[in-house]
Amino acid sequence: MSEEKKNRSSDDEAHSPAVQRLKQSQRPLFTSIFAICLFLSLGYNGFSIFYVKLPFLADGQVADSGKSPENAAGGTQAKTILPSSSAKRSSSSLLYAVKEEQPPVIRKTHLPLLKKLESTDIIVRNSSPNTPRRVPKRGYAFNILRPGNLSRRFSVRVTEFFGNPSCKFRFFMTWISSLESFGGREFFTVESMFKSHPNACLVIVSDSLDSRGGKQLLSPFGEKGFRVIAVSPDFDYIFKNTMGEVWFDRLKKRKINPGEISLGQNLSNLLRLALLYKFGGIYIDTDFVVLKSFSGLRNAIGAQTIDLETGNWSRLNNAVMIFDKHHPLLLKFIEEFALTFNGNKWGHNGPYLVSRVVSRVNGSPGFNFTIWPPPAFYPVDWSRIPSFFKGPRDKPHSKWLAGKLRHLRNHSFAVHLWNRHSSDLKIQKGSIMDHLVSDSCVFCNSSLSSF
Repeated sequence: MSEEKKNRSSDDEAHSPAVQRLKQSQRPLFTSIFAICLFLSLGYNGFSIFYVKLPFLADGQVADSGKSPENAAGGTQAKTILPSSSAKRSSSSLLYAVKEEQPPVIRKTHLPLLKKLESTDIIVRNSSPNTPRRVPKRGYAFNILRPGNLSRRFSVRVTEFFGNPSCKFRFFMTWISSLESFGGREFFTVESMFKSHPNACLVIVSDSLDSRGGKQLLSPFGEKGFRVIAVSPDFDYIFKNTMGEVWFDRLKKRKINPGEISLGQNLSNLLRLALLYKFGGIYIDTDFVVLKSFSGLRNAIGAQTIDLETGNWSRLNNAVMIFDKHHPLLLKFIEEFALTFNGNKWGHNGPYLVSRVVSRVNGSPGFNFTIWPPPAFYPVDWSRIPSFFKGPRDKPHSKWLAGKLRHLRNHSFAVHLWNRHSSDLKIQKGSIMDHLVSDSCVFCNSSLSSF
């Protein structure tokens, strides 16, 4: 009986309000401690996962800066022409970026050689993993893909144009935009190119410039005896027998998302590669001032940035490229474009693309090309381009401008103006640009006002 009372007493105690409140107060305390432990564990794991130091790009092979690219041709790997040690130490003459985050190294992979391509041969990475198989219409972005009567004659017109024996240099530009947007800055790029290459033949691949208005716009060059023609692109012909053909076929069928970045810009990235692969020659963007002849350049590409501590390039750029017809590096560029296209990342299909591929093939047999240091084509970084448009403030600044001009005239083939960051800048009297335009103009009375 006493034992029964004890059990009943303990049951009553277990159900008493005080005990219940005590147990309830212990539960959230236990839950809070558990949540804090879980949060700390996740934080530690997250830090260990994301605190990753990216490796540097593969070192370029250093060549004697006194050798020309033509003499370097015939080797089995890339040649890198670096600034002299005195130039490295003289930071006042360096306006290009010398340190920045490196694009990740891509492990060496063997991409397939050309074969008869079918649309099922490759899987093209879309811009987003959630992209639907079919992409809806995007207006003008897809209108430029439609072939016209002029574009169907692309191969005949370009072949006949370059067949003229007076063509000592083959230049290409692309303009996948409206006729009205081809302004004074773009016109002057053509002007400076002909000033340094009077025997050149220039093909501007453009639907809008291949028109009555475009002919009228370019007619001053013809009147001066320069050879320039605007030709509507036949994309099917230009990309044929490359992996660009497969990518373009999928794009036309709306199976690739062109992404947020201008489709015209990314088409230009692929066009320049395919044009050089099919014809050979020189490609140059429309926001350059050409300072001197490219006659000593062959199978060459320029570094945009270097690391002065290691002397290695950290990024290349595709705004100027000089390559022989059917050069194998161009084919690798095209393959990389088709396999890794991403329309949402700025530079992914352009400067970062050529950087990835060159870091991968460097040292492989069969690739003969030269990497020129930033002063050759990119002597000023995009973040410092305003300094080229400003006139002298005082005597020390005037002295600096004079020294920079001497350096450009001695070491640069051309100057990239980074239109995206300089299009609204005006040339001030006595500035570097004031002098460069005067040096490189053909229609000198109107060149400065065109900027």
